[in-house]
Amino acid sequence: MKILVTGGCGYKGSVLVPRLVDDGHDVTVVDSMWFGNHLDPSLEVATIRADTRDIDSIPVLGKDVIIHLANIANDPGVDLDQTLSWEVNALATQQLADRAVRAGVQHFLFASSGSVYGVKEEPDVTEDLELVPISAYNKTKMVAERALLSYSSEMQVHCIRPATVCGPSPRMRFDVSVNMFAKQGFLDKRMTVFGGDQVRPNIHVDDLVDVYRHFLAQPSLASGCYNAGFENISILNIAEMVKERTGAEIVITPSNDPRSYRQNSDKLLATGFAPQKNVAMAIDEIIAGLESGEIVDREEWYTVRWMSKHVLSNTGA
Repeated sequence: MKILVTGGCGYKGSVLVPRLVDDGHDVTVVDSMWFGNHLDPSLEVATIRADTRDIDSIPVLGKDVIIHLANIANDPGVDLDQTLSWEVNALATQQLADRAVRAGVQHFLFASSGSVYGVKEEPDVTEDLELVPISAYNKTKMVAERALLSYSSEMQVHCIRPATVCGPSPRMRFDVSVNMFAKQGFLDKRMTVFGGDQVRPNIHVDDLVDVYRHFLAQPSLASGCYNAGFENISILNIAEMVKERTGAEIVITPSNDPRSYRQNSDKLLATGFAPQKNVAMAIDEIIAGLESGEIVDREEWYTVRWMSKHVLSNTGA
């Protein structure tokens, strides 16, 4: 298949794109490269440096599938400039979907977020629950989903709502809980836990990549939204898992964010998908990468820090 991947140089994309090439697909990547290009230069992909807001620069003609990963990620990143974030996460997504339909694209896969539900009392947060997004980031994802699903009579639309992603990637991130604690535990021998009782759903980046590949292999699966998270674990328990491996100290401080998020992914599992990895594996892989030097702590692995210093000053924001 001819596949367009937006955000293909990012944390998830730089793991997904090589897998798609190995699967035999013809892949085109569009990425703003605000955080660099971490794809292997020898990889046989067409790579275009472009902002998804510049919709005319996105090559949709002749593509069978679009996997739309490009976005301003997570609550703190979106809060840096909410206007920019609404333009990228919501408006550009709607425009891309409209152009995709006009170009005859048959299948659109969207990287949404499991945080669109807001805070729920239910122990099992399923796709049929009401969305009550709290943050601007959650709201941009909800609106983008609604825009995309309005096109589901004209192309297959699958909105994937992943849990917090963890595990190593060529474009690493150390501002998500599992990865952050693994780095702190190994390098600093000290982890700071804010609160600790908050529950977060998690998914290994390799499993998330396989979720996209799963839907590519079964494009006839019903259009709609699918949760993708398999371990609901408290923040403190994640830190304790890292402590077992590193002996690092855990320092608990009060938190002004008591929110807990859970996910139930039975709908996805019922389609035949089966996760192969878990949080423990992600921790071990990151620690092994840090120990070998394959993973190095770098400034661009922290979204807010990097965007504040190197992106927003160049975008007119």
